[in-house]
Amino acid sequence: MSSDLLPLDLLSFVLERDPSKLVPGVHMKQAGAVRGIHFSSPHTSMSFPSSQLLVNCDLFPKEFSIVVTLKVTASAAKRNEYIFSLMEPKKERGRIILGLRLSRKRLHFLFQGHGGVVEHWGFRGARLADNQWHTLVLVVDSRQVRLTVDCSLPLEMPFPTDLNIQGSRFHIGSRGRWKGLYSGLLRQLVLVPGSDATHHICPSSEPQLSVLSVPPLLSDLSVPGSDSDGHATSYGNPQMHFLLWDVRCENKYFLGQLWFNPLRKGLYLCDGTTWIAVLEDHKRLDYVLEHQVLITSSETHDVEVFQVPGMGLMAAMAHRSTASGSAVYLWSNTGFQLYQNISTYGALAWRHFNMGKKIYLVVSNSGGGSDKQRESQMDFSVIYKWSKKRKLFVQFQTLQTHCARDWEAFNINQQAYLAVANHRKGNNNHTIDSVIYKWDRSTKSFEVYQMLPTSGAYDWEFFTVGPYHFLVVANAFDGVTTSVDSVIYVWVDGSFKVFQTIKTFCATDWEMFQIGSRVFLVVANGHRLHANGPSQYAINSTIYELDMNGQLFVRFQDIMTYSAVDWEFFTLGEEYFLVVANSFNGESYSLNSILYRWQGYEGFVPVHWLPTIGCSDWEFFSSKGESYLIYSSAKVPLSKVFKLKIY
Repeated sequence: MSSDLLPLDLLSFVLERDPSKLVPGVHMKQAGAVRGIHFSSPHTSMSFPSSQLLVNCDLFPKEFSIVVTLKVTASAAKRNEYIFSLMEPKKERGRIILGLRLSRKRLHFLFQGHGGVVEHWGFRGARLADNQWHTLVLVVDSRQVRLTVDCSLPLEMPFPTDLNIQGSRFHIGSRGRWKGLYSGLLRQLVLVPGSDATHHICPSSEPQLSVLSVPPLLSDLSVPGSDSDGHATSYGNPQMHFLLWDVRCENKYFLGQLWFNPLRKGLYLCDGTTWIAVLEDHKRLDYVLEHQVLITSSETHDVEVFQVPGMGLMAAMAHRSTASGSAVYLWSNTGFQLYQNISTYGALAWRHFNMGKKIYLVVSNSGGGSDKQRESQMDFSVIYKWSKKRKLFVQFQTLQTHCARDWEAFNINQQAYLAVANHRKGNNNHTIDSVIYKWDRSTKSFEVYQMLPTSGAYDWEFFTVGPYHFLVVANAFDGVTTSVDSVIYVWVDGSFKVFQTIKTFCATDWEMFQIGSRVFLVVANGHRLHANGPSQYAINSTIYELDMNGQLFVRFQDIMTYSAVDWEFFTLGEEYFLVVANSFNGESYSLNSILYRWQGYEGFVPVHWLPTIGCSDWEFFSSKGESYLIYSSAKVPLSKVFKLKIY
């Protein structure tokens, strides 16, 4: 049985991002400032096997939600039209298994009942054919079916059955035939297995257009004014788009005119050439667009993005393969291009840091090859220094480490320090010391400064609150269980002392962030394991908030994650985001990593689902006013760059 899966965006599954690549019979139309998809004929590309979406599932989930945003004309109510359908294989009669259908004054929920008989249950109160946008949430559980329209009071009825979906196909906007083709506009169609999606949609300031997941093609709102007669405007060649306000400010006659753009919530002044923002709403994240697929020489455990003066933005990738080593990439307008190869040995992480005007990179080598090799030359991590003359990173200092997982660089009282997370000695000894190094100005090298006991250490995170300096370690495993304490240290009298211990479960990453005066720490919990028992990969990762009065971090929010290995915090305008690297759910490495947005008292709520494969790290960066996310994969030799579209 398939349950507890992430939201599945059925429209994004069949739509290209480029409007010019829409298949015959499928058109993008705009009603006011809102885009939708219109069907003039059924097309095979709007159909796909259910097995591509519900992997290894013979039965449809017993509990699920369907979220739909649509616009229905009055004439559509005279016909039977399918918003979507799930059909049996044609060799087995080709009957409907599950579907949503519109008819006169009703929305019908169709499903196969006992004996294969198709049940038609109509929601009488759902009056949708009024040429207005509406958002529907259909929730099915073991007891009932519940329909919520525009966040109003739900309509309910019982639901009794299991649905066999072997060999079945989804059809979007039809049941695979001309008869029953949906004639309205469709903006959103999302299946949420194992969950009631209503609380993700409601309450809403705009209930008719509440969003769970809208395809990028339909998310990018354009600026032309809405049609006064309420008819949809059709878009063909995307190069024909233009902004009305660009045309109105093209000569001196409009010099000094003010214009208020209600979509951008901004006031603009015409200088005779362009509109200049006088008052403008803050940037908000609209959608996430795939920008680059970066083919790497090996699987990648970590990516570190940084600036080098005179060169620009660079990224160091920690490649698993010893044969190919790791690589440094240079950013251009089209994406990252290979710049330098560096010999590494099972690299797990890079850390960039500056001392004065000098730029350094340090790699965590975990060792590679045999145990004998690991005990000799390969169990060393290396610091590289940027050579301005050669325009390359050159080897600077070698430090003995033990399956190093992470480096953290920081400064206290104008002194430079490095902390290494030693994961284990050999294959079994996880309870070992990790090391703090201090820069020695006389020897011009890093020297051992303090040893701290750790248990399968995975990550260090340094941060400062007021006059206090903290260092927190992610402890993952003690040789028996992943249920171990991670430790927050505080700097007192020239060394780190224990400040607080927190129970974690294979902790792989800590991320500190601030929202206003509030200080947070979020941990990525990898999985639960004790002795030889089974591993549990779907577990909560937790956000903690610093209680200033109690002088300790307290639990703020739990978030379900799937073998999480990284959190990345970033801001856009005045909005705050967290993205998690979900790496494994116990069956597959191909699953969604999730982008969460800060909602104040609600904490962080999911807003975007990003398909990833064995995701091992996220990094946020900006270039020329644009914002991006890059993720690395520990399971396939590729990384992806996503562009964050804002409005």
